[in-house]
Amino acid sequence: MRFGFAGFCTTTRRVTVIPRAPLGLITTAVQAFAGVLLPSSTVFVVLLCNDRAVLGPWVNRPWLNLVAAVIVSALLVLSMVLVVSTAFPKVDVNRLVVILGAVMAVALVAGGVWLWYGGRGAAPEPEISRADRENWRMPALVLLERPTWSAPRRVAMMLLAGYLVVAVVLLAVKATQLAVR
Repeated sequence: MRFGFAGFCTTTRRVTVIPRAPLGLITTAVQAFAGVLLPSSTVFVVLLCNDRAVLGPWVNRPWLNLVAAVIVSALLVLSMVLVVSTAFPKVDVNRLVVILGAVMAVALVAGGVWLWYGGRGAAPEPEISRADRENWRMPALVLLERPTWSAPRRVAMMLLAGYLVVAVVLLAVKATQLAVR
């Protein structure tokens, strides 16, 4: 069995040559799963972009984290709309977008206020010369320590994991129901 992208392509080709396979359903299911996984992968990229041990002087600036938070929030809202509208086709999508958008906006504002008042006592970033910044290299992976997460970050990651599990189960059930018909 082959793994990686080549193995995925081989497996996909095998599925598409099955006689009478519901190719439309398979394509739609793959796209829906990709829509569910995109916000979580983006969260992990943002976490990596904020890891000083990995990126040193090249970590995200606060304004980039604000932009990333807005983008991840929009992706989460769109992902939730995709899951809910796929699992429950009779739902009013316009109302759902407004409700989820309002909830996400309140969460963003609350998180911003919490960070604004919580980050006041943080130590300022050390000044690094331009030459040191340009010559900085990431240490070897074996030398990196596992990052410690705060309680709010752990809760957020558990909520994201819970959402992923529920969304994947709902989409799998819906795809199975459509395939059986």
